[in-house]
Amino acid sequence: MPNVKLKHYLHLHFLVFIAGFTAILGELITIGSLALVWYRMSIAGIIMFVFIKVTRLNTEISKKAVLQFSIAGVIIALHWITFFESINQANISIALAMFSSGAFFASFIEPIFFKRKILLYEIIFGLIVIIGVILITSSEMDYINGIILGLLSALFSTLFAVINGKFIEKHNATIISFYEFISGVVFLTVFILLSGSSFDAEFFTLSNSDWLYIFILASVCTAYAFIGAVEVMRYISPYTVILSYNLEPLYGIGLALILFPEKEKMSPQFYIGSILVLGVVLLDAIFKNYKKRKSKTNTITN
Repeated sequence: MPNVKLKHYLHLHFLVFIAGFTAILGELITIGSLALVWYRMSIAGIIMFVFIKVTRLNTEISKKAVLQFSIAGVIIALHWITFFESINQANISIALAMFSSGAFFASFIEPIFFKRKILLYEIIFGLIVIIGVILITSSEMDYINGIILGLLSALFSTLFAVINGKFIEKHNATIISFYEFISGVVFLTVFILLSGSSFDAEFFTLSNSDWLYIFILASVCTAYAFIGAVEVMRYISPYTVILSYNLEPLYGIGLALILFPEKEKMSPQFYIGSILVLGVVLLDAIFKNYKKRKSKTNTITN
């Protein structure tokens, strides 16, 4: 049994590593962010469709659910566009450091969706995150566009995660993801056409390396990673999974420093700010787990 559990823990951290590797691929792929996300969602949607057919999942849902998933699909598309564009405008370290600020946004967005009060410690953590972001911003003003895009990416990501948290209560995670990917592709297709661009030969003419990296991004880092995360929750508590995924920026920044040392080396102030932000993310997860356990204990006692 211990070896079985170890296997699932190793699988979990492999999934977190893959999540961190997404930013590396964003740096390596040479096409624009809009086209990149269109390819990512298209290929991932096809892979999800095949998975659904093989596992014989029922894809029939209400029109209301289709509309809701479609809105979420647009939000995740906007998250990925702003994330990859943040890398283009700045670098991987900036994009991931800003992405970590999602805990700050969650402290205000979650209470609205789940109709609960904003907790005092969440406000304190939010203020610490703001200090961390100010430290990063003031030391890296050359990357201000990337910083703003990174913050927008974190906002969209948090909004998406909270919305999905409501969906997962009633629907299968794979079905949700499939409809979100398809709606994201439709949204991006319309946007590309309305912006004056077109799906001409140039759009589909990519280098061999770009095709390879995009396929890895869509298959391994998107479709497989999502299905794997759902699967691993059968054996490991959701708290441990969430806490582990909060390490994604650490994996990503570490990989970036190894692979792109000249571009990714930042000022000491940047790393102080990043440590503050990442520390808050981990503490927030620990506090939430503590409160959940305390609530369960009180319920059993009563």
